[in-house]
Amino acid sequence: MLPECLVEDCPVIRLDTGETGWQLERLNFKAEGTGCPDMTACSQQTNWLKQATSRIKTHWLLKMLGTTGYMTFFMMGYFWLLKHPMFPVTVIPVTSLDRLISFQPWCIVPYASLWLYISLVPLLFRSWRELAPYLSAVTVLSLAGFSIFLFWPTAIPKLDIDWARYPSVAFLKSVDASGNACPSLHVAFAVLTGIWLRRLLKQMRTPISLRVLNICWCVLIAYSTLATKQHVALDLVSGAALGLCVTMLFLHILPSLGVVRGTVESE
Repeated sequence: MLPECLVEDCPVIRLDTGETGWQLERLNFKAEGTGCPDMTACSQQTNWLKQATSRIKTHWLLKMLGTTGYMTFFMMGYFWLLKHPMFPVTVIPVTSLDRLISFQPWCIVPYASLWLYISLVPLLFRSWRELAPYLSAVTVLSLAGFSIFLFWPTAIPKLDIDWARYPSVAFLKSVDASGNACPSLHVAFAVLTGIWLRRLLKQMRTPISLRVLNICWCVLIAYSTLATKQHVALDLVSGAALGLCVTMLFLHILPSLGVVRGTVESE
């Protein structure tokens, strides 16, 4: 039995006989409910899901362990620099934007979601050819941020907020103190992930709604760095600039020079 969308919505061919001989008549049936206007559209609706499922299943355990391991090593370097500044710590000044955005405890959720967001990109890779440029980009981004933190340690000003009233945020403050502030690597990695994920979603021809969701997620993570008072506006701007520069380097500049091969394989 054919799927409902193929029976009700897709074009069919009817053979008709008459005095003039055989005739072919193309009929388009439109169902009142949701459906596919033609067989091509019907196929496209499920094709991206098949692609995504296939990509996720490919070496899924290796990708999961690799991502977890990489994040662990990143955290080790990040927190060592945070707790052992080698030079005087510079306090980044607040701006009018920081005064405008109040402390919003709920933003701890999108702030913490960065680690899930980052994991989506390697999860959708199918081969080392796709992974290598991305792995190089996140490594360069990490090393650039660590180098800045090493020679120019920074922090945000102390705020007059009773963190004990907000247990989840208080835990964040106890683990991730307000150092390693500028540039915000939280924002830098969100920007890199957003651009790389947009490229993958476009290549898989996903619905526009998913691409919009990707942009919104990236922006919300960046906003959460200010709303949780983990960073100030100058940290956000410099982090976004760092993430954009590194991403463009590996997605456009180096490939155009022939240094890096294509970052997304065609289906």
